[in-house]
Amino acid sequence: MKYGLILLVLLAYAVSPASAQTYAEKLGWPKGAKVVIFHVDDAGMSYPSNQGTIKSMEQGVATSTSIMMPCPWSASFVKYALKTGIDAGIHLTLTSEWKNYRWSPLAGSNQVPGLTDEEGALWPEVVDVIKHAKADEVEREIKAQIDRALAMGLKPTHLDSHMGTLFADESFLERYIKTGIAYGIPVMFPGGNNKLIIECTNYPLVSKLKAEGKWKDGMQLPTPDNLKKAKAVGETIWQAGLPVLDDLHTISGNWKPAGNNVTPEAWGHYKTEQFKDAINRMEPGLAMFIIHSTDASEEFKQISSSGGSRYGDMLSMIDPDLKAYLNKEGIILTTWREVMQRRKQVK
Repeated sequence: MKYGLILLVLLAYAVSPASAQTYAEKLGWPKGAKVVIFHVDDAGMSYPSNQGTIKSMEQGVATSTSIMMPCPWSASFVKYALKTGIDAGIHLTLTSEWKNYRWSPLAGSNQVPGLTDEEGALWPEVVDVIKHAKADEVEREIKAQIDRALAMGLKPTHLDSHMGTLFADESFLERYIKTGIAYGIPVMFPGGNNKLIIECTNYPLVSKLKAEGKWKDGMQLPTPDNLKKAKAVGETIWQAGLPVLDDLHTISGNWKPAGNNVTPEAWGHYKTEQFKDAINRMEPGLAMFIIHSTDASEEFKQISSSGGSRYGDMLSMIDPDLKAYLNKEGIILTTWREVMQRRKQVK
């Protein structure tokens, strides 16, 4: 669950005036255009995750993905990315959230003891990372994950954050941005109008997490003042030569139609309608929609109970109705690779 991405309250990193021009316009798209990256998180986490990602991109409208380098199936997906040339970044991973399916830091537990729990794996919760890890350890680990991809021959198209951990602490965020600038790799950051991410935060997800006892101390809602700070961070990233998002959508994993015996097809269609509604509401600009596609699998049930929702994400991505809607509405689909190419052309 991507609840860590609601922590925009911690984005006090720089101060500069925000521009009325969208980042999409700055990157050369027409004024008023809605430009979308459909992004599949968690590639490399498992074989079903890889298959769901591949189908979402080869057969559907998904345009980008990011790989969890500490996970067992990451090498397989890197090889696929190298073979096909798809848009693939690194899903910087500082947590290992499943009970019986764990992974450990690539830097080694001796090098990053604050990132490692009593099982030798990464901590299961974002708040555990905040409590125990130092910023130097975070930087060391995210560099190790990038370096592994580079050693395999993959030039990541972008960086983003598993469970939003790198957005959960100001010092972590600073190292995330610093690392992206140092490597010349775009970092996922919403520094524009942020309409969708505000809606995601104010969505019933918050009440749901509290009702389930999953709400953690330190999770806070964005406020207008904090979103101004987010815009300032975006300007800092832009001035460093990297692209910036106008908006970010994070909550498709919480979409489920009413009823106890929902078929996979109904779940997928429901998500299609929700995506269409969200795109109708988004303001012009460059927005990234996060999804978690997983192919149908009995194996995945041994990892997480989220398989139904993830399969619904995949079915939505390959839904002809969604593709037809995007064409009808003139929605421009793009990739992080294209976004960075456009940024290099802007003086």
